[in-house]
Amino acid sequence: MELSSGFYGRSNPHMLSTSGGKAMGKLIEATHEPAGVEINMKPVLDIVEDIFERATPAAPGAIKQVDASEPDERALHYSSLEQMMDVLSATINRISCEITYRLSIGEDAHSTTLAVAQIVKGYSWDAKIVLALAAFAMTYGEFLLVVQLYATNPLAKDVALLKQLPEILTRADLLKPKFDTLANLINAMAVVAKCTVEFKGLPSKYIRPEDPEMSSANADIPSAVYWTIRSTVICSSQIMGLINMGHEFLSSTTDAWELSSLTHNINSIYNDLVEKLNRCRQRINERKDIEAFETLVRLFDAVHIDNMKILKALIYAKDDQPPLWDGTTKQRVSIELLRRKSVLLLISDLQIPEKELIILEQIYNESRVQPTRIESQYEVIWIPIVDRSSTFDDTMRKQFESLQAMMPWYSVGHPSMIQPAVMRYIKEVWGFNKKPLLVVLDPQGRVVNPNAMPMMFIWGSMAFPFTKLREEALWKEETWRIELLADSIDPSIINWAING
Repeated sequence: MELSSGFYGRSNPHMLSTSGGKAMGKLIEATHEPAGVEINMKPVLDIVEDIFERATPAAPGAIKQVDASEPDERALHYSSLEQMMDVLSATINRISCEITYRLSIGEDAHSTTLAVAQIVKGYSWDAKIVLALAAFAMTYGEFLLVVQLYATNPLAKDVALLKQLPEILTRADLLKPKFDTLANLINAMAVVAKCTVEFKGLPSKYIRPEDPEMSSANADIPSAVYWTIRSTVICSSQIMGLINMGHEFLSSTTDAWELSSLTHNINSIYNDLVEKLNRCRQRINERKDIEAFETLVRLFDAVHIDNMKILKALIYAKDDQPPLWDGTTKQRVSIELLRRKSVLLLISDLQIPEKELIILEQIYNESRVQPTRIESQYEVIWIPIVDRSSTFDDTMRKQFESLQAMMPWYSVGHPSMIQPAVMRYIKEVWGFNKKPLLVVLDPQGRVVNPNAMPMMFIWGSMAFPFTKLREEALWKEETWRIELLADSIDPSIINWAING
């Protein structure tokens, strides 16, 4: 069978331009008639990506090794997909048959793309792309199974013979460049598909269609759908061309240019989409931070039976690891150890003055000598404030670990455990600005002193529980001692000592 040039779906240069791409997007948009059924396409995309990864040929007849630890995990993954595929498999097969038929009669890639768009008109934008990719993945995977197994498997060898493949498969020198170019386009399509699926998964609570970031992306996604479907058509034509035309097809430089041009176009679409996706995520994070800050304000205004809600809100425990580092045992520990205890939050950046640290360490260590004393009933947590706009590099990591190693009390396991909303609260409500603070929380998590650092330096652990009332009582005791020892001292000096 002789295939017309239309079989290869060569692109009009104008269609690859920005204006041409937008026009194609409008055509796809005109076919969009969503049925209102929402389907999570990520599991399907995971399988498609897995097919592409496993099908990538190393050399004809080479069998790719599979990790023996995978079967159980894959069986679990597949079982979760069965119900979904009952719904989608008919559509995927229909797309595959439609592409094969239209290419076999010489229909051009543009018309075939619009025909596929009609098949998926009732699906969401991300589903359109993933379904088209899944249809091509079947064609690609089946072909590469024969390529990988024909030399060792009699069944694959017979299939290869019927498809007139053996002569081609002996020419690895010609086959590899073709598949390398094809693989570049496949990878580009896969990342665009992943990007559209991620757009679909953005939380509507924090990002709305009318937001500029989302509105801009939604305007570009139809074009991405068109060019991805069209690329699956072109890739399918490449596989059919290999089967039907052999060496003549392998040596075609025009088709290599076609694939490269499409890859460049798809990559440009991806770069634009991922930039907008990042802007959407930034907007989402900003709104989450505002919500978290407002939640923190309400939390500190409320009454609690203990300090757990407050401490867990201040320190984000990620990856289910204990969030605190015990400076004495040098181990990660649970925040539960601090339940119903007075907690002093030592808040600083990574430039805490060494002298202040030494004084605090001395006072803390003295309080541990007799842990049952009333004035020893407190714990300290270091809360490092690190600017999120700066990269936490090796230098900063070493600074953090060096300071952490000097502290006998608790500290957070990593600066990233202090979320932006918490840093904002610490700066705006507690007034942190580089100079270290010692914020005191009582056993119920209430702030009883926004900065006990001066009290600690003057009175040490005797200042416990570090409240204003305790400070006044200590000054009265000190005044009484001064008056007793030196009742002849000028009253103005005593007033100066009391009032600072």
